[in-house]
Amino acid sequence: MNDRKRCVKEMAQPIKVAMMNQELKIKLLMTLLLAAMTVIANGCGITSSSTAKETVAAPPATATAATTEATESAIRFLEDRVRRDPDDFIAYNKLAAYYLQRQRETGSVNYLTLATKAAHASLTAMPSEQNVGGLAALATAEFAAHEFVAARDHAAQLIALERKKSYPYEMFGDALSELGDYDQATTAYAKMVEIGGRSVSIETRLARADLLRGKADSAVERLTFALALASAQPSPARETVAWIRWQLGEIAFVMGDYTKAEQHYRDALTTFPDYYRALGGLGRALAAKGDLPGAIASLERAIQVIPDPTFVAALGDLYKLAGRDQEAAAQYALVEQIGKLSVANGLLYNRQMALFYADHDMKPDDAYTQATREYADRRDIYGADAVAWTSLKVGKITEAQAAVKEALRLGTRDARLLYHAGMVALAANDQQTARDYLTRALALSPQFDLLQAAKAKQALQALGD
Repeated sequence: MNDRKRCVKEMAQPIKVAMMNQELKIKLLMTLLLAAMTVIANGCGITSSSTAKETVAAPPATATAATTEATESAIRFLEDRVRRDPDDFIAYNKLAAYYLQRQRETGSVNYLTLATKAAHASLTAMPSEQNVGGLAALATAEFAAHEFVAARDHAAQLIALERKKSYPYEMFGDALSELGDYDQATTAYAKMVEIGGRSVSIETRLARADLLRGKADSAVERLTFALALASAQPSPARETVAWIRWQLGEIAFVMGDYTKAEQHYRDALTTFPDYYRALGGLGRALAAKGDLPGAIASLERAIQVIPDPTFVAALGDLYKLAGRDQEAAAQYALVEQIGKLSVANGLLYNRQMALFYADHDMKPDDAYTQATREYADRRDIYGADAVAWTSLKVGKITEAQAAVKEALRLGTRDARLLYHAGMVALAANDQQTARDYLTRALALSPQFDLLQAAKAKQALQALGD
């Protein structure tokens, strides 16, 4: 037996944890899984780039048939079934999957709540050792609810139960990435690639990893390939295709190509009319191109679908730029109302609110508290950026400088990160560093934010450049 086969065989041996309590079981699984995957990835020659990319052309945007009626019909059937038989864990698993599909399509937290309840009911009816579908549904719902620690731990349990399948490693890597453990996420994704080869879900995850590390071109290649795969299915999943097109739009926007971003968003809307993510993105792209009426109309449509606080705040900013101050104030008040409702519904962390307050010079102490509290558990680069930005607003410059280093540690190309870094350097009286970061931010994406881009330009002009 060669070293590679021996390595994989040894790592595949079952972990005997049945007699331990749940907390110790999870900790041991985490330790052994991370160690095992590191050995496999390093000792067995597996890396996240082991699957070579190939360049493909994006397929033209086409309308995709809606499945809403069929999905809702299936939901009603399954809801009736579990009412009649509360021990039907398979029906609960299917129900959770349909709820999660509707949550992705609509952005509604109500479907997410229902999915979580269905997953718990499934696992009550049948424990996870005999019910990996219920465990997977729970981990997916937790991830969607931003409960990343719980999602990570349940994905680790899934790996122990489904070691030869790729999807648990996908889920594990996703949660690790959101928690800021990028090296271990890369290792998990390497195992995912080894088992699963090329697929839509794998390519989109690797695209995200590439983008975080500043490899936008590679991310676009992966997403384009994923789009081709998804579009070639006999019955393409409408939300999946639209989501990939939206992601391509997001990358184009971040890279400052607003015309290309607009086209990707419009393509997503061709596939999925009134897709709220694409409507929000289209509003930003049109605003960046100077089309305020078109941007306002798009964002108004977006918040009619779902009043996402990011879209509501952006609409408020557009109203402000258009001189509609009273309407802007109403949108800002709505953002705060949504934030309060989120807290009342049990949301522990709210990075969106922290950034909203910091961007609009409101409630700096609240913004700082929310950002630092979340970063204590979720140490990703965007969490570090939120700490940097809110620390600046409360005058904690040294803390802001340290957070900037964490936010930029992967080499992510994002004008907002660079802008925040520049403003922190400016507050620290490091004018050369401030000039460098602000110049890079505006060169990358001159209209990266409806209000903040103008402030970046003002700061740069004040520095004499």
